[in-house]
Amino acid sequence: RNMSASISLQRETSIAYFGSPGSYTHQAAHEKFGDSVLYYPQATVNDVFDSVEKSNTTYGIVPFENSTYGSVVATLDNFISSKVQIFAETYLKAFGQCQKWLDTHLKGVQRIDTFSTSKAAELAIVEPASASISNSICADLYGLNILAKDIQDKKDNTTGFFILSASSGKPTKNDKTFLLFTVDHRKPGALCDSLKIFKNNNINLTKVDSRPSLQRPWHYVFFVELQGHKDDDVVKKSLEELKEFCLDLKVLGSYQNQLQV
Repeated sequence: RNMSASISLQRETSIAYFGSPGSYTHQAAHEKFGDSVLYYPQATVNDVFDSVEKSNTTYGIVPFENSTYGSVVATLDNFISSKVQIFAETYLKAFGQCQKWLDTHLKGVQRIDTFSTSKAAELAIVEPASASISNSICADLYGLNILAKDIQDKKDNTTGFFILSASSGKPTKNDKTFLLFTVDHRKPGALCDSLKIFKNNNINLTKVDSRPSLQRPWHYVFFVELQGHKDDDVVKKSLEELKEFCLDLKVLGSYQNQLQV
């Protein structure tokens, strides 16, 4: 669903995205927001978080997970110290590995790795007798002809993105909530006790992840995505109970579930 139709976008609405023009994150942002907003490329995931936190842009968009390669650690790490909230999620089919197609159709042709899909597209313009593995927005931006589509090895390779804002989305009855917490490792079974709260309240967990807290060695931050909105009574009850086992607890946002499984 295009976000231009679902929220009242004004001329000054802006979005910071990770990467350069034509990157996957740019494409995901464009599919969600359309042509009605101003787009600002950012060199790092951290820059996107900063842009939203300082109110330089209305929204930010960053990758958070790939179905083949797992979580994007730079995004998880930024949530630890940032005040921004997750406003929405969106998904995009991504190339991933294309070795099988290349081995079959372009055997013996030199392959050059680039930093991004947009950089590959730029090179394809200036380099004679060359082609790039890019996305459709790159083809439009750089005036390239599409020679073949859907060449990835895994047809279901998908990347998920978080749209960041100063606040979360409103409940829709089909929501997910993302939160982080740390536990006291001196208490045996502290993590197990924490996660059991969700089971006892009949809340389904859709993702569990961990990252070093950077506070002290072997101390971890746990990330949990659950079904439900932070304003739902049963979620509120669970978070209150969770505080008993956690050294800290931060709700990173609630958003409508966009994942079609």
